[in-house]
Amino acid sequence: MNSSFSIWPHRLALLTTCATFPLLFIGGLVTSKGAGLAVPDWPTTFGYNMFLYPWSQMVGAVFYEHSHRLAGSFVGLCTIFLALALWFKEPRRWLRWLGPAALALVIAQGVLGGLRVILLQNTLAIVHAALAQAFFAFAASLAVFTSREWQAGVREAPLDDGGKLMRLSVITTAMIYLQVIFGAVLRHTGERLDAHLIFAFLVAVHVLLLLLRVSRMFSNRPRLVRGARMLGALLAAQLLLGLAAYLGKYTSLLRMPAEAVVYLTTIHLIVGALMLVTSLVLTLRVLRLSRAERSLAERGILREQPSI
Repeated sequence: MNSSFSIWPHRLALLTTCATFPLLFIGGLVTSKGAGLAVPDWPTTFGYNMFLYPWSQMVGAVFYEHSHRLAGSFVGLCTIFLALALWFKEPRRWLRWLGPAALALVIAQGVLGGLRVILLQNTLAIVHAALAQAFFAFAASLAVFTSREWQAGVREAPLDDGGKLMRLSVITTAMIYLQVIFGAVLRHTGERLDAHLIFAFLVAVHVLLLLLRVSRMFSNRPRLVRGARMLGALLAAQLLLGLAAYLGKYTSLLRMPAEAVVYLTTIHLIVGALMLVTSLVLTLRVLRLSRAERSLAERGILREQPSI
């Protein structure tokens, strides 16, 4: 392990990731409750400095929208400290530059949220929702890159035929993110339910293929197996949540209070975010082991065995 290793970038990456997760939940509630325009101005809140707005006036829809702004500010603050920690404490140059990239991403996210309030455009709301999920995944990847495990270097044997698993995991992660985008379109416009359902099927197929491949061919890799099983469990929960949300919102087969539908659809959103992060982390682990395979092959350590 590099003697210059500092734990602070990893701790701050974890803090940023953990702070982003409830922000996604609050943002989902803002959308589901139609509270996105409860505060008509930005960056102020009814003319107040955002951080000085009286708590006593945070009632009804204003409570959700203003809480979303405060939570977003906290994530922004965490990202600033993370970028500084990476720049001054991280010895790997490529990783140092990911700090400013994360900061630029969170600034863009805040500006998009503000412009959504001012310009009243659903397109900005959809981009804002999609970028929020991307930032959550990016923060989680920084937590992986700054961990002691990643810093220590690859200690496991390289994957046999890891290229196919790599392609499958990349496609699965891309499918999940596309599903997130179509989910955002559906939540903000009420349109493209068909695309959301089609991609739900495609995601389910790819997750099951990934789970089967890891379980059958890489059962001796506990980290990969745990990741694949976690992804499979999240898929099962997500399908049940999606079915319940569909029946409760679009049919009369499952009668439930409107408030229950709001929380059901919001939980559906954050489980999708967990699926995205889980699939991405699994993909990064596979990529790392596949790179190790290529590196060993290039140095002549791995050679083709003569056929018998």
